[in-house]
Amino acid sequence: MKSTLDSYFAVNAMSLQAKNKRLELISENIANVSTPGYKARDLNFNAFMSEAVSNASAVRATNSRHIEIGGGGKNFENAITYHMPVSASLDNNTVEIGVEQAKFGKAAADVQAAMGFLESRISGMRKALRGE
Repeated sequence: MKSTLDSYFAVNAMSLQAKNKRLELISENIANVSTPGYKARDLNFNAFMSEAVSNASAVRATNSRHIEIGGGGKNFENAITYHMPVSASLDNNTVEIGVEQAKFGKAAADVQAAMGFLESRISGMRKALRGE
């Protein structure tokens, strides 16, 4: 039953991981707006989900002493991109605060929407289990 539930919620879990990581990256960008040479980063959601889905079928550990192969959707490095600013700064910092604030607002709304979808899936499962 556990593996059935895991597979039922797998896409939601991977999506929320990616959306949370994107919020973290944007927050880091905003925090480093005054750091000379800091390069603004973002997460390419499509690249992350493609890699996560392909890794979902990878070999999994069946014992705590086994080594798990495949990232299970936790490897974000291949999906991280760097932002190219519209106007260059003198200190080579690529963070544009207005752009980052707008991205943060949209990313926060995306997380909220993803949580809504997850809540609706859980609600549907509860109804099915109750026989409604």
